[in-house]
Amino acid sequence: MDDIDRFLNEDLGEEGDITSESLFFNEYAKAQIISREDCIVAGLDEIKDVFDKTGAKTELKIKNGDFVKRNTIVATINGSARSILSGERLAINIISRMSGIATETNRLVNICKSINPNVTVAATRKTTPGFRKYEKKAVVIGGGESHRFGLYDAVMIKDNHIKLVGSIKDAIKKINEKVHDKIIEVEVENEKDALTAARLNVDVIMLDNFDPKTGEKIAKKIKHLNKNVLIEISGGITPSNIKKYASFADRISLGYLTHSIKSIDFSLEII
Repeated sequence: MDDIDRFLNEDLGEEGDITSESLFFNEYAKAQIISREDCIVAGLDEIKDVFDKTGAKTELKIKNGDFVKRNTIVATINGSARSILSGERLAINIISRMSGIATETNRLVNICKSINPNVTVAATRKTTPGFRKYEKKAVVIGGGESHRFGLYDAVMIKDNHIKLVGSIKDAIKKINEKVHDKIIEVEVENEKDALTAARLNVDVIMLDNFDPKTGEKIAKKIKHLNKNVLIEISGGITPSNIKKYASFADRISLGYLTHSIKSIDFSLEII
């Protein structure tokens, strides 16, 4: 059972769509999925998978990452009325959520790259449990970066790690003794720790919750010590202040992309 199976099971349970199954037998139907807002579309592969599993046929009219205007038909669905209606809500939920993330990511990427063409915008692990893969995919479709997917694919030494170990220097030393094939990133909250991390040749230094002026000053000092380290800005980043960090950051990460996004309005209409 894959994710889409589980999502469908959440809606259909053991008894299925009792309303549609009471009203219809094998009647044929055709439907359109329509964007009710201008947006970057994401989630097309997933809605096709939904209707494949319910027994309907999907014809996609556009590609993931395409910008569409309000009232654009993005897909048509053909099949029995039951097969369309049983997948309707799940398909709309997925495309609405993923398109909302892709659209806002694209907007912020464009803002940042107009200031610094080399900066990237990244997601975090502040995602919906069980839906991380799709939320991070939507960020990438919108032009952003996934960042690490979980705790297993990159090292990130955070404030609580440092408190428990005792110092940033000791934390980095212990990691270097045990980890040899992963990216090592350190989250710092002050200049002293930032410069210590730079001298110890970590791959990424995350400046956490710095105001733009202080962040830029420390970023310059880091690069003077280690020009190869990637500087990430995170903590307190919002659409209204992100451009203040774009000029000196290599990467800006913000949980907002996946935890506070408004879904795009899509509808499925029988025709």
